[in-house]
Amino acid sequence: MITIKTLEEIELMRESALIVSKTLGMLAAEVKPGVSTLQLDTLAEAFIRDHGAEPGFLGLYDFPNTLCMSPNAQVVHGIPNKDALVEGDIISIDCGALKNGFYGDHAYTFEVGEIDPETKKLLEVTKQSLYEGVGQFKAGNRVGDVGYAIQKYTEDRGYGVVRELVGHGLGRVMHEDPEMPNYGKRGRGKKFTEGMVVAIEPMINMGTKSINQLNDGWTILTKDGKPSAHFEHDVAIVNGKPELLSTFKYIDAALGIQTDAEDEFRSVPLVL
Repeated sequence: MITIKTLEEIELMRESALIVSKTLGMLAAEVKPGVSTLQLDTLAEAFIRDHGAEPGFLGLYDFPNTLCMSPNAQVVHGIPNKDALVEGDIISIDCGALKNGFYGDHAYTFEVGEIDPETKKLLEVTKQSLYEGVGQFKAGNRVGDVGYAIQKYTEDRGYGVVRELVGHGLGRVMHEDPEMPNYGKRGRGKKFTEGMVVAIEPMINMGTKSINQLNDGWTILTKDGKPSAHFEHDVAIVNGKPELLSTFKYIDAALGIQTDAEDEFRSVPLVL
């Protein structure tokens, strides 16, 4: 069942989402060769708690850490460990926070030092596909419209779209209805209405769309061992249009990136 949020609840969700955004922004300056994913996880837990929230993933479905940390060929749900990141890696960091009874949940794939041009292109296309999907999350459209937009944008450029893992509704529960696949047919699926909130999260592979799971019961990786990218935003429908609750602007500020990609999806000015 889809749970519709009031404007007041959406503002509480924005607060939770922005704690995640600030956490990812803090981590952006720490992602570098020689740092372990477990060190980053420790920083993130302390940061979230210092901002009056609880880590949204820690203990959820018995997950053991604050962050899902997925380098290179890992798609999602990687478990932080003591292995050091190395020059040329990419690392997907998926983070959640719980505050005022509502979850924030979003993700970004970072470059570790200098990466090769082919992998950089994968990240650029996956990130843009997220905005292609967000643009279709508006009243009157359907789940398939978002999935189609992401699928077409990425497959037209030769990438594989993971089928087994999808975005989701978001609210007082981390995973609510509706499921939000990154593939689909226009005009199909549940209809979007005012007050819906979802997490849209393309998981795009450089090669095959097929995946495997490690014996740890969590880590998902590409079947062919090629890199995978993952970007995620929390989005509400306000006045019939998509309204970003999360932001990459804290990351952009830390990395010196200048972009206006989010501006059309934000009615509330963001003060950094």
